[in-house]
Amino acid sequence: MRKIILGCSILLISTAFSIKLDNDPAAKYYKVYSKQGKEVTLDSIVNAFKGYDIVLFGEEHNDSIAHYLQMRFLEKSYEKYGQSVVLSMEMFERESQPILDEYLNGYIKESHFKKDAKVWSNYKDYRPMVEFSKAKGIKVVATNGAMRYASISNRKGVQELEKLSPEAKRWIAPLPFDTATGKYYEKLREIMGYNMAQGGHDEKGKAATAPAMQNMMPKSLSGQSLWDATMAYSISTVYKKTRDAKVIHLNGRFHSDEYFGVYQQLQKYAKGKKVLVISTVSDQALDSIDFKQYNTLADYVVFTDPSIPKTFK
Repeated sequence: MRKIILGCSILLISTAFSIKLDNDPAAKYYKVYSKQGKEVTLDSIVNAFKGYDIVLFGEEHNDSIAHYLQMRFLEKSYEKYGQSVVLSMEMFERESQPILDEYLNGYIKESHFKKDAKVWSNYKDYRPMVEFSKAKGIKVVATNGAMRYASISNRKGVQELEKLSPEAKRWIAPLPFDTATGKYYEKLREIMGYNMAQGGHDEKGKAATAPAMQNMMPKSLSGQSLWDATMAYSISTVYKKTRDAKVIHLNGRFHSDEYFGVYQQLQKYAKGKKVLVISTVSDQALDSIDFKQYNTLADYVVFTDPSIPKTFK
């Protein structure tokens, strides 16, 4: 039975990109709520994007339905806003930008791109969005800082990053960057201590970070802040060339939930730009969502069916 479900989900995700949203065969696998607790459609978020410059689309990295919806959002946004759309991705490190550009421009083969750009092990989940962008001429921005720099910050402290060469410093946010404070600091400290039940909720009723996301997080506040700051800085650079860009940024939802992380850093690097936040959460109670425990996460929360097989464990 599990093989049948997996086969159906793969077929669904690989074929549904050309199907109109109002006839979406995946609709029964997700629900979208506004911050006010009203159930809405993905199209309504696309329409709301008109009044914003940047969308932070938070995901759990192994959620196949979330990836499907990100593709739909990109496709529908392009239909509505055309060449002003820019795709921004945590999934590529900043230093891979020249390689990414070479591939998007058709200069290099995909096999060389995947090897040299060090794509994630689940790149198949993001490939449809990269290929769509390549076909439509959409700019794709590599935004993340390399793990080795997060590791330096984790092991030796932020001040050690000052010893990097000028060339190396190009691939991270300008130093010094702001580190997590206040409620975000407390949240990071709690998660990094792994005090929350895996896949469940903490004692305050907040949604717990999925194990797949926990495994990809650095083990210090400075490492997490380096990633947040570098992604936000990378997004801000888009506006140096394209003033009216509408940026769709994909990141693990922990980087933008509750308007923390990347959202906070954008207030420094992209002042005056309006930012919309989406969070994607798997919830067993898809037919009877208790929205009150999620209403501080984002402007829109997308609930996905956890029974659909994950793309990795």
